[in-house]
Amino acid sequence: MILLTGGNGQLGTELRHLLDEQGQEYISTDSNELDITDEAATMAKIKEIQPNVIYHCAAYTAVDKAEDEGKEIDELVNVQGTANVAKAAEAVGATLVYISTDYVFDGKLKDGEYATDAQTNPLNEYGRTKLAGEQAVQNTMSKYYIIRTSWVFGKYGHNFVFTMQKLAQTHPKLTIVNDQYGRPTWTRTLAEFMTYVVANKSEYGIYHLSNDNACTWYEFAKEILKDTDVDVQPVTSDQFPQKATRPQYSVMDLSKAKATGFDIPTWEDALAMMLESVE
Repeated sequence: MILLTGGNGQLGTELRHLLDEQGQEYISTDSNELDITDEAATMAKIKEIQPNVIYHCAAYTAVDKAEDEGKEIDELVNVQGTANVAKAAEAVGATLVYISTDYVFDGKLKDGEYATDAQTNPLNEYGRTKLAGEQAVQNTMSKYYIIRTSWVFGKYGHNFVFTMQKLAQTHPKLTIVNDQYGRPTWTRTLAEFMTYVVANKSEYGIYHLSNDNACTWYEFAKEILKDTDVDVQPVTSDQFPQKATRPQYSVMDLSKAKATGFDIPTWEDALAMMLESVE
């Protein structure tokens, strides 16, 4: 049996659709059905279900709010919640798939790409709690996949693609940050990789998974709006202050994921496929 946490979120919804297509049986939960911050309830629920795989998609992802008013819930969900799920998963002998983030890095890499064993040094609270979640999984579990991803977009839920499209309807000119580099990730590609490593019994450990090729947020926005009559202009991060400091450079090395035999589309192709699926 497969268990999903955060089954109604952007990634969880994508994963449910994929599991349906694959004809796999699963139980999907949200915070109403499984409060991962409650250790006893989490242990009881997971022991009752007895899953052999847990896709842990539940997370607190409000990056800027995590710096102040959301700090407590960020800690509770991403650290304590993940630790609770990991303990229960280990108790029933399940494999755990935990989704982490490029924000575990500080973006100060001088050249190349962030390898899976690169030094972590989160700049914001969200990155700190996701890294603490990784450590909870590593310290508790014997069978786990930690999958770090970045710049997630998809057809379900709020994300950068829909934000850009919405803004373009009311603004003739948009200014987008052009000095932060990373890799966009389509939820479909990520969900497919999550199920792929489990199905193929890939080596346990940390993986980086996003779509291939890198870009800035400005370049990403230009591609999203290329068929739209809107003027997209580049700006620097200091012209667009945010509460949470983002890494300037978070391009992650995908070679370990590719070595499993998984085929990773470019972000440009992934974006085109995603937009086609929405129409």
